[in-house]
Amino acid sequence: MPVAAAGKRDPAVERAARVRGGRMRQILVIGHNEGRHCTPQHEEAAYLAGLEIARSGSVLLTGGLGGVMGAASRGARAGGGLTVGIIPQDLHSHANDSCDIVIPTGMGLTRDFVNALSADGVVIIGGGVGTLSEVCAAYMHRRPMVAVRNTGGTADRCAGQYMDARRSVRVEAADSPAEAVRMIVGLIDGATGGSGNGARAEGRAGSGDSGGGGEGPATAATAATAGA
Repeated sequence: MPVAAAGKRDPAVERAARVRGGRMRQILVIGHNEGRHCTPQHEEAAYLAGLEIARSGSVLLTGGLGGVMGAASRGARAGGGLTVGIIPQDLHSHANDSCDIVIPTGMGLTRDFVNALSADGVVIIGGGVGTLSEVCAAYMHRRPMVAVRNTGGTADRCAGQYMDARRSVRVEAADSPAEAVRMIVGLIDGATGGSGNGARAEGRAGSGDSGGGGEGPATAATAATAGA
């Protein structure tokens, strides 16, 4: 796949990053918000993930605030990518300055489900229970996920694991942000008609875009009542 030059969007890369139906691939990066639990190492990993997402021609989704979200947004913007922040507040002004598009949900923590369901795939860097909430939402709806190992917290807890006995989708593990992005792109493309391998078929008959947490294909209604 061609690679976009730093700070500039490459139309050829963006065309290559289209999924079935013609829209752009959407990758969510999740992890610690700014504060004592978000270290410079977390921010560096998130920046590099955002940069690689931009270079892949994909759209970066985040929760739109600081910490891992802000660093990933800065990285994607440096790579010429498009950044979307889905924030829990009701005013655009709460988002970090590197969001090109801000979606104020006014939903508080329940916006975690909007984040997960908006994504074709998820990259996990560190994180606490808020990040775990997004992982569980993505798991219930069978979004592919890759955790960056040795970033602590939710990422290390979930790497290489299924979230429950239903074994809906395994959280894959990567040793670097760049590897995580390569893996998630492959998983998404395989699931949505691209060139990689994946676990979720977009528009799959009988399951829709939001298959639930059972062993086999599930309806959106099943996903909504699956619980934790």
